[in-house]
Amino acid sequence: MKPSKTLIAAAVVLASSVATGAFAQTKEQFFPLLSYRTGPYAPNGVPWANGKQDYLKMINARDGGINGVKLTFEECETGYATDRGVECYERLKSRPGVTLFDPQSTGITFALTEKAPVDKIPLLTLGYGLSVAQDGMAFKWNFPYMGSYWTGADILLQHIGKENGGLDKLKGKKIALVYHDSPFGKEPIPLLQERAKMHGFELQLLPVTAPGVEQKATWLQVRQSRPDYVLLWGWGVMNSTALKEAQATGYPRDKMYGVWWAGAEPDVRDVGAGAKGYHALALNGSGTQPKVMQDILKTVHDKGQGTGPKDEVGQVLYTRGVIIQMLGVEAVRKAQERFGKGKVMTSEQVRWGMENLNLDQKRLDALGFGGVMRPLQTTCADHMGSTWARVQTWDGVKWNIGNDWYQADEAVIKPMVKSGAAKYLADKKMTARVASDCNS
Repeated sequence: MKPSKTLIAAAVVLASSVATGAFAQTKEQFFPLLSYRTGPYAPNGVPWANGKQDYLKMINARDGGINGVKLTFEECETGYATDRGVECYERLKSRPGVTLFDPQSTGITFALTEKAPVDKIPLLTLGYGLSVAQDGMAFKWNFPYMGSYWTGADILLQHIGKENGGLDKLKGKKIALVYHDSPFGKEPIPLLQERAKMHGFELQLLPVTAPGVEQKATWLQVRQSRPDYVLLWGWGVMNSTALKEAQATGYPRDKMYGVWWAGAEPDVRDVGAGAKGYHALALNGSGTQPKVMQDILKTVHDKGQGTGPKDEVGQVLYTRGVIIQMLGVEAVRKAQERFGKGKVMTSEQVRWGMENLNLDQKRLDALGFGGVMRPLQTTCADHMGSTWARVQTWDGVKWNIGNDWYQADEAVIKPMVKSGAAKYLADKKMTARVASDCNS
C-alpha cells in the first residue's frame, strides 16, 4: 500500500520533532558575553573579554565542562553603548541554557536592572554597577561581587588618610574627583560627599565628557585650584589622557589615585615614565604565576586556541575577566549541588548559586586562584561577598602592588546602602524580599 501524502508529512514532522528534542537535550550551559572590541574603550575591553573566553575554553578542555555540562558562549559587541548593550541582552536572553549576564558597563547595568527581575536572569557586575545592589534583600538579581564604587572610594580615602597620619588629618584639604561623566563616574560621589562631611575636606567635582580625549579645560581647573589629591574615575582612553594632561600641567602624579578601572596596563603604557608615582586600586593580583594562568596557557594557548595574544595572559584586565568567568562557573557548580549534578541550570537556579557562594582560601587555591583574589562569601542579604582591595603604584615600567589590604568601612557604607536600597524600592513601588524568599 502506497503511503498517503498526509502520512509522509506526519512522519517528517515526527522526525523533525525527535531531532529537535535531541538537540534540546544537549547538555550546554550558555554564557552570553557582552563585549566591546571596537571604539575608544577597546584597549581595556579586549583583554577583559579575552580572559572570560579563555577561562570557559579552559574549563571545557581541562575538565570537560561542569560535571559533564559543556560551556558555550557567544559575544555581542556593545561598543560600551547602553542602547547596544540592551539590544545584545534582548537578542541573547532567550538562548537555551542562558546563565547570567556580565554587562561590562555601569550604564548598561542600570538599564538592565529593571529587566533582569522580569526575565529572571542574574547580573554579575564585579567591581562596578549599582553600589546599593550590595543589598540582596532589595536587589535579588544584581550581584556586584568584590566591591562597588562606594567601597573603592572609601578604600582610597582610607589609604590617603593613613598616608597623612589618620583620616582626621584630611580636614581642610582639597580633594578633586576627575570623573567620566556617566553613571560609572558619578557613582562614587555620594560616598565622597559623606566622607567629606565626616572629615572636613573640600570635594571638587570635575566631570569629563566621554570618551575623555579632551581634558584640557579640566586640567586647567586642576592647575588653578591645586587640590591636595586627585581621584581619577576614568575608563579607556580617558585614563592615559588624564595622566598626560597632569604631566603637561605639572600636577604631581604621586598625588593622583585611580579606581581599579584606571589601574591596568593600557592606562599607563603610553605614558610610561610620565606616569611614575601614579597610584590606583588593585582589585585583583595579576601575572602568569598563578596556577589558573598556567592551566590556561597549557590547555588553551599552547593548543592554538587562545582568544587573544599569548603575552596578554595574566595582565590586570585579562585576569579580571578570568575571575568574573570563574565566579559564574562556580555559581553554576553550586547550583548543581542543589538542583542536580550534571544538569543544565536555569538562570533562576544559577541566581541561587550566586547567592550561596563560599569560596574560602582552600577552594580558591584548588581553583588555581591563590594570590589572585581574597575569599568571597555571598548570602541572601549580601550580594557583594568581599570588599577588599590594595593600592598599587606605577614605577614608570610596571605596577607594584602594596602589601596592605584595605576593607571598606561598613559603619559608613552599610547605612548608605540600606538607605539607597530603600529609596530605590520606594521609587519603583517595589517591596523588599522576605526571609522565606532566601530559599528560592
